[in-house]
Amino acid sequence: MGKTKRWLSVIGIALSAVSLSGCGFKTTTPASYSIDLEVWGVFDDSDAYTQVFAEYKKINPYVRNITYRKLDANTYKEDLLNALAAGNGPDIFMIRNSWRGSFQDKSAPAPDTMITEQAYRSALVDVAADDFIGSDGKIYGIPLSVDSLALYYNKDLFNAAGITQPPTTWDELAEDAKRLTRIDQSGNITQSGVAMGTAYNINRSTDILTALMFQKGSNIIEKNQSGRVNFTDDQSRSAFDFYTQFAHAGSGYYVWNPQLHYSIDAFYEGTVGMMINYSWQYATIKQKNAKLNIGIAALPQFDSLHAKNVANYWGYAVSKSKSYPSDSSAQTASGINVTAWNAARTHEAWQLLKFMGLPIQNNSVTLQNAIAGTTKTFTVSVDPTELYLAQTGKPAARRDLIDKEKSDIVFGPFVTGNLIAENWYQGNTEAMESAMAEMIDSVNTGAKNTYDALSTAVNRINVLK
Repeated sequence: MGKTKRWLSVIGIALSAVSLSGCGFKTTTPASYSIDLEVWGVFDDSDAYTQVFAEYKKINPYVRNITYRKLDANTYKEDLLNALAAGNGPDIFMIRNSWRGSFQDKSAPAPDTMITEQAYRSALVDVAADDFIGSDGKIYGIPLSVDSLALYYNKDLFNAAGITQPPTTWDELAEDAKRLTRIDQSGNITQSGVAMGTAYNINRSTDILTALMFQKGSNIIEKNQSGRVNFTDDQSRSAFDFYTQFAHAGSGYYVWNPQLHYSIDAFYEGTVGMMINYSWQYATIKQKNAKLNIGIAALPQFDSLHAKNVANYWGYAVSKSKSYPSDSSAQTASGINVTAWNAARTHEAWQLLKFMGLPIQNNSVTLQNAIAGTTKTFTVSVDPTELYLAQTGKPAARRDLIDKEKSDIVFGPFVTGNLIAENWYQGNTEAMESAMAEMIDSVNTGAKNTYDALSTAVNRINVLK
């Protein structure tokens, strides 16, 4: 090539650069880095994420590996806290919706420019925003699924008793429970109408009681007293008395007692007509008794105009800090120093969670380089949330997917329940549940009356908070 042609080539490149700059495009090369992300969770097997992670790696050149680790649910919280404290925990971890407050100081919130509060609230059910948006207005987690309570009922027992439809109100449920209950000459309950009234042989008994309190209009949290718990009001006492009457031999609705089989076992054995529970128990019951003729209906209400439910589910959070890889090859692979690495790590973790949990508009995803700030838009052909829900068989947290699931014969009652579900900040969730269970049991055994049982539990929980 002659001198004249070489100079023309140089001038052309320079003009092109000026032209691109004038159009608003950055001409600097995006900073290069490579991040490995580790996700910790419970219950889900790794295949729940295989396709989702594979689809994401196709479009993000800055994420090298994404691994999932399933931990033992019984020790998960302790294991997670210890790992985070030591700096060798995961980049993304699952937490119960009631744990967000206790994990907030260990979590990195979503960047305001990546996920806005308005977009979050528009995409997800209200309880998700209430649970995962902190008092500082920051977003600390994203759920892919939300679960709420619904009514399981044995269709064969209903048919035998001449009950044509599941109850929609609690009064109807109480009457149906009486019709379904069988008590022998010795006073033993041989068939129960509903698993309600006790603490320890009913799965999620404290959640059922909480739902009743919400429906009665109880102000479990006194917002004007720095979040203190108080459920000694008339509404809470009414809900509590309604619940415990089913295990009180002197009531007109005695259908259950502490000597009966655990509620889930009794239901799949066919010895109880109704049970209140979450969607995750459906697969368990079907596995135990595939031939059981199960119906699922919406959670009964005291007042359909003020319908309420309770949510119990898991979301995904991002760890605030993590030790820089000690392995020299990993450090070299990352391509950035420790300060830039942690910033890029949290950025990429949140980009993955946004991809997994929020709606994808127009089949395209825009990703941003954590260091240079440059962006690029990619076309995607799948909905990651739908892939996850299909793989795990869980009800949706996203409003647009609830529209798709609400006609499902199994999941319909749960996803519509998600729309009216609520929660309350519980501090030490496990200790709170223990206090409420003891509260129920103290009335069952006659050790305390309603007011004393509620007062004792309130005092215990407020010390824990």
